[in-house]
Amino acid sequence: MTEFTMSRTLDAPYPQAVARVRDGLAQVGFGVLTEIDIAATLKAKLDVDVAPKVILGACRPQLAHQALQADPRVAALLPCNVVVSADGDGALVEVMDPDVMPDLTGTAEITAVAAQARELLAQMLDGLDGGRE
Repeated sequence: MTEFTMSRTLDAPYPQAVARVRDGLAQVGFGVLTEIDIAATLKAKLDVDVAPKVILGACRPQLAHQALQADPRVAALLPCNVVVSADGDGALVEVMDPDVMPDLTGTAEITAVAAQARELLAQMLDGLDGGRE
């Protein structure tokens, strides 16, 4: 199976983990454009209960612009999805790995942009470990 995410498990309650991820994204220059509360949506639409999970649509405009210049089709892969899920007493954070973009698009010019995005998102994930309770 092809790996397409980077992840960290946090020893923090879900609400605190979501706040840490938001702060971590901001520290590396990403804003959150969208937020989808999976648990609330599935409850409202299907009347099913699932563990708390949110998808944050993160974007760093400079990188998005560069990627779109290299291949306008990359818009279908934006924003970068960052998922925070309740995981027992802690939380799991998963990020779409930007390194998959060159393979998906077949556009070599996007490689440098994807590498820069990956580096920043990895820094964000690494920074989450420093905020342990």
